[in-house]
Amino acid sequence: MLPVIALIGRPNVGKSTLFNRLTRSRDAIVADYAGLTRDRQYGFGKLGQIPYIVIDTCGVAGGEEGIAEAMVEQTIHALKEADVAIILVDARAGLTAADEHVVKLARKHATRSWLAVNKAEGLDTTIACAEFYSTGIADPVAISASHGDRVSALIEAVLEEFEDKESGDESDSEEEDSALRIAIVGRPNVGKSTLANRLLGEDRFVVFDQPGTTRDSVAVPFERNDRKYLLIDTAGIRRRARVKETVEKFSIVKALQAIERAQVVIAVLDAHEGVTEQDVSLLGLVLERGRALVVVANKWDGMSASDRRHVRNELERRTPFLDFAERITISALHGTAVGDLLPAVERAFAAATRDMSTTALTKALESAVAEHPPPLVRGRRIRLRYAHQGGRNPPVIVIHGNQTDKLPDAYRRFLINRFRKIFKLKGTPVRLSLKTGRNPFEGRRNKLTPRQERKRRRLMKHVKK
Repeated sequence: MLPVIALIGRPNVGKSTLFNRLTRSRDAIVADYAGLTRDRQYGFGKLGQIPYIVIDTCGVAGGEEGIAEAMVEQTIHALKEADVAIILVDARAGLTAADEHVVKLARKHATRSWLAVNKAEGLDTTIACAEFYSTGIADPVAISASHGDRVSALIEAVLEEFEDKESGDESDSEEEDSALRIAIVGRPNVGKSTLANRLLGEDRFVVFDQPGTTRDSVAVPFERNDRKYLLIDTAGIRRRARVKETVEKFSIVKALQAIERAQVVIAVLDAHEGVTEQDVSLLGLVLERGRALVVVANKWDGMSASDRRHVRNELERRTPFLDFAERITISALHGTAVGDLLPAVERAFAAATRDMSTTALTKALESAVAEHPPPLVRGRRIRLRYAHQGGRNPPVIVIHGNQTDKLPDAYRRFLINRFRKIFKLKGTPVRLSLKTGRNPFEGRRNKLTPRQERKRRRLMKHVKK
């Protein structure tokens, strides 16, 4: 399971800035005034060697009332669902009463805590940390979230205890390693557990007509046609504003961990409710993790032809970024078209793990460039020379050339669609990595011959001073 890190602290100490630094995104809004963050923000950490989930929280100062009191509850829930809490303090403001209140909160609810002394750029690290030893948290780390100073060292130290667990997860049973891992995700009450029971052929999961019945991610191995599978049924992910029960708040992290663990994700939508904002956000999260995907519209039975047409149009309109994924309409309750799911999952996994030779990729690149050449940049044509495979699940195609950093997004999409069509990469996202070769003559000037020097001096005589 992915470790979970919660960022806590009083207002305006740089929690959202550190969140953006760790996730390499701009998901958390950052501004130079306190109280901007009011809800928990989840993200996948991209800094460090071990994958993890990071949670941004609102600022806590003590004595909150009204909406601020509800915001503190959000922070407490984040501490309870996290494996590690990073307490942020301000090196330039020094230790305050609000900082001491946050430390007490962490001692009460967090499993383990680290102290990060932020805004320490340009300061002596020993002097910046000296005042905060009185909190009782050993080995505070001086960092600068905005400049990135020592942030990598902090996260490596925090994740060091999870290295053994990570290696232990990799050495799981051979049966689980050989099985195709499938995660079923979606909003509450869309029929995930019903679908899981239908795939398993037994009532393995509790099914009830009430959102939030499933509270944890449950993995069940099964076998079909001599092929081993590991089916992961997850708790429903809903908007955090609608998450009321503490136990359900834990389920969100479990579902995110299941997405990371899976090789193929089945995203279940409720056809009667259409495509909601939360569905789009969840599908975007699966795409961000590069997982092979099958989109399923459940509860298709009993719908009129016009309603079915409306749902299909909504899915096309709101998820144009998922044009690669197979879309299947089913009824998990009655079993209609459920038999089409596992073949679609197999096709998506085969596409995600397909081997593509350098020769074939380069030929595909050359045909695409011949049909539609890259645009000119300052009068110079972008040259794309050759391509090779850089990874699988999802497929990564590395293209070498010159001025590749100036290649427009529209042309990148054109290349991805061309590769997807030629190599039949249906059901998986494709990532493009562009590499620009170094010019060996960059910064060097040609040395003129004696004859060229004489000609240059002769011409210079005619230049007006």
